[in-house]
Amino acid sequence: MIELKDLTKTFQTDDGEVHAVSDVNLTVNKGEVFGIVGFSGAGKSTLVRMLNGLETPTSGEVIINGTRIDNLGGTQLREKRRKIGMIFQHFNLLWSRTVLQNIMFPLELTNLTKNEREKKAQHLAELVGLGDRMHAYPSQLSGGQKQRVGIARALANDPDILISDEATSALDPQTTDEVLELLEDINKKLKLTIVIITHEMHVIRRLADTVAVMEDGKVIEKGSVAEVFTHPKEDLTKRFVNAEIDPTQTVDIREITKDLLQKYPDGLLVKLAFHGDQVQQPVVSEVIRKFPNLQLSILEGAIHQVADKATTIGSLYIQLLGPKDDIEKCLQFLQELRVETVVIQDEQ
Repeated sequence: MIELKDLTKTFQTDDGEVHAVSDVNLTVNKGEVFGIVGFSGAGKSTLVRMLNGLETPTSGEVIINGTRIDNLGGTQLREKRRKIGMIFQHFNLLWSRTVLQNIMFPLELTNLTKNEREKKAQHLAELVGLGDRMHAYPSQLSGGQKQRVGIARALANDPDILISDEATSALDPQTTDEVLELLEDINKKLKLTIVIITHEMHVIRRLADTVAVMEDGKVIEKGSVAEVFTHPKEDLTKRFVNAEIDPTQTVDIREITKDLLQKYPDGLLVKLAFHGDQVQQPVVSEVIRKFPNLQLSILEGAIHQVADKATTIGSLYIQLLGPKDDIEKCLQFLQELRVETVVIQDEQ
């Protein structure tokens, strides 16, 4: 278990004090995938550096498995840090060493024999899907393969905690999903606690159990990923969630909505949001059957699952044309079906 209590980090600069992290309180349970999301400058990286002992808090406590590490030094701190694996955005591989040698690198300061180190590195290469690339050099690998080497290397010392610091930011979407699937598999197989630092809500949705949203050094919202995605409270959280699940955020849809609002000023453009079993409701067919005088056009829709696989989120973007009274009654009917509705004209 990880506990961050009243954690604060202040830096002294030529322009005065900078409060990088302010009074953060978080608990990460053993075996949990915990996501920390925020834009650049939110304090995520500073928080991680205090978590793995690279920075000392100005005040507060970092407790890992019942032991405070923020006041440790020397050998004690090094021993604690060995049980925290790190995955980096830009891989940080040794280019003159093969895949196997890169994975073996953290083991060189252990008491293992060369044969034991090599055997362990081979096992980890197999675990991350690089069994046939053990003797390749980083220059011969794709970005996803390089990150797999980074993951295997982070696992070399049998850590209790794995920290992913923007590990997918340099990867394309397909490769990102492959790496997330690998981390999910590792979490299940090894029962590792994983802390994800990211600015990508897609990563949180796909992998995390719990999420904390950071802004200006503070945690402004936290909760289960299902809860935060279905009922975000803070404006920043809503921006993150909408960027991931709301198709109306795309440039193409914004242009289409603008044109439709001008062309059909008496109609309505409506966003429908579905949670859980609502996704399976035949909402469109019921509306068409109940309101035959209305024209309903579907512009775009999407369905997403969060990491727990039990929570489904759907969104549908529609246009309603017809008698004003029928449109009003249709909106009331949608609310009776427990479908969240947002009239786009109200947002313009």
